[in-house]
Amino acid sequence: MQLTSNYVHTSMVYIMTNMEAMNTVIAFNRDMNGMLTFVGSYPTYGKGTGAKEVSTATPNDGIDPLMSEGSLTLSPDGRFLFAVNTGSNSISSFIVSDRGKLILVDVKPSGGTQPNSIGVFGNLLYVSNVGDPANQFTSNISGFRIEDSGHLTHIPGSIHSLSTINAQPVQILFTRDGSKMVVPELTTNHLSVFHVNKNGTLNGPIINESNGMTPFGSSILSSGVLLVSEAGSNALSSYSLSDNGIINVISGSIPTGQKATCWVTTSRNEQFAYAINTLSGTITIYRIDRNGALTVVGHTTSTPAGTATGLPMNVGVSKDGRNLYTLNGNQGTVSVFNINDDGSLVRIQVAKWTEFPYFGSQGLAIL
Repeated sequence: MQLTSNYVHTSMVYIMTNMEAMNTVIAFNRDMNGMLTFVGSYPTYGKGTGAKEVSTATPNDGIDPLMSEGSLTLSPDGRFLFAVNTGSNSISSFIVSDRGKLILVDVKPSGGTQPNSIGVFGNLLYVSNVGDPANQFTSNISGFRIEDSGHLTHIPGSIHSLSTINAQPVQILFTRDGSKMVVPELTTNHLSVFHVNKNGTLNGPIINESNGMTPFGSSILSSGVLLVSEAGSNALSSYSLSDNGIINVISGSIPTGQKATCWVTTSRNEQFAYAINTLSGTITIYRIDRNGALTVVGHTTSTPAGTATGLPMNVGVSKDGRNLYTLNGNQGTVSVFNINDDGSLVRIQVAKWTEFPYFGSQGLAIL
């Protein structure tokens, strides 16, 4: 069942603090030019991890503690917003009001430990759980139905292991038709693909090898082309995804020449991809040809020269295709760019909700 909505929303951008004492969603209003203004904060009634990493597989440097894309996720119709509470092993569900304000309606156990990513298709929601040292890093993914009220109901038989019992998931990504789900695995260099059944359960995984090291963020084009960033190779790969869940390389590990290439999104017309290089503080722009092949065309910095360097993380493009937003995880700020016709970016703002920079923030959702 596809959720529908009669709401006309104010344009918004949301980020998540991931704070240990109380995880909180921060809301910005987005004006006609894409500029952001802080409007409010909304507790999730769960705990984040602060600057603590979810895994010993990565340095405990306070940057990107959840090692994920999709820790904060909107339903496709914009009615609901979902957040992971990694420190308390739960997920929170909010109704998005017609003015963009959030109303908490549910907090549910995630079906595992250390949830870090949420994917939604229609009224189906899946969350990935990293696991933790106390349970030998057992990881899984777990499914829920989204009720019309925004409450979540766990789907019996929906908990699945990945390619191995301790594979660290990065993202839950549904294909455009919802028939399959792709889960990049940070620690195995696998891309696990699941078939989605009509009752919301899964078959799989079909295990595919990533072309490059440490697959991370991913995006699927309307053509079915799969893009996957590679934090270890500092590159972006494109793939075709077959009906049987097997992926085939189109462009293999096209390097950014930067450090920590961890997230990716595309322009609305799908002619350009934007890869986030966290430790370089930059965004790499790729051209995507009609066959899904990739070519690097340029780079830009997340924050202006001469100011405190922002380390960009989660990234997204507004539905009108005019603006790109990225969360600077070492500041809790959002960099705002105009997108030109040639795919280039022009920075217009670095938006703040607090004057005190902090490590540990994670998650970005654009309404």
